[in-house]
Amino acid sequence: MTIPPLRDIYDARARVYRALRPTPLLRHPLLAQATGLDVVVKHENHNPTGAFKVRGGLNLIGSLPESERRGVITATTGNHGQSIALACQIDRVPCTIVTPVGNNPEKNAAMRALGAELIEFGKDFDEAREQVERMQHERGLRYVHSANEPLLIAGVGTYALEIFEERPEVDVILVPIGGGSGACGCGITRSGLGSRAVVIGVQAARADAFARSWKSGTRVVGESADTFAEGMATRVTFDLTFDILRKELDDIVTLTEEELAEGVRLALRATHNLAEGAGAAPLVAAMKLRDRLAGKKVVCVMSGGNIDRATLARIVKSA
Repeated sequence: MTIPPLRDIYDARARVYRALRPTPLLRHPLLAQATGLDVVVKHENHNPTGAFKVRGGLNLIGSLPESERRGVITATTGNHGQSIALACQIDRVPCTIVTPVGNNPEKNAAMRALGAELIEFGKDFDEAREQVERMQHERGLRYVHSANEPLLIAGVGTYALEIFEERPEVDVILVPIGGGSGACGCGITRSGLGSRAVVIGVQAARADAFARSWKSGTRVVGESADTFAEGMATRVTFDLTFDILRKELDDIVTLTEEELAEGVRLALRATHNLAEGAGAAPLVAAMKLRDRLAGKKVVCVMSGGNIDRATLARIVKSA
């Protein structure tokens, strides 16, 4: 695996923009008022699948050689799977997706609607991923890892290009971290363009294997990933994204479940956008870090809006 250079992110645009256009970078007066910051939101929740990962799927599937187009298989909690399913639908590539048992039912329905064969297995993302790694050989399919794929990272990096082109003076970008592809795209783009912007990752405290690994320099495996923010719910780090973020990430902050829930409520209240736990995390992280971020130009990446109705109802009711 090689780290994708900035030119690969530029090259990805032709494949990514087959199915989407640059997403809005919006200033919300109520969010600025709530945080006391000069803050704008990158609305990746406005993408066709409701999340940033669609960019990576379009780039990777659009780049597959003919020998790998007989079918792909991947593991997901939803947004990555929707990305691969949509790209496979466009390019007519058979798609098999494994999710954890009890996964977000609305994300599952979306993947099936895009034509994917969906299999439920395991208690969490990592057990689903291990099942995929067994099945790929049995079925002779191209395994698409959710993080260790340079073409995925180059694809999602196109949203970072959009940020820097529209707001080149940005000082800080807050981005959620699950597998890490989104933060990698930001870091590679920032460094490639010679920007001095700081990239800060956001994780769930109950799924903080990456945060503990990054801070200590020693990769650890978590015992669980017990967070409603499924976009950040992984117990492990991944080779490619961890290597990139050791170099490119400037800091990381973790959030409790209540803080993540407040992020969802803040997104509704201050931006009138529906954000899933991971997508709302940068907003509440900005609140948490507001003394440090005062006077800086801040971008919060709203990575996705695919929260299920039951979780949303619980969060709104508990306000």
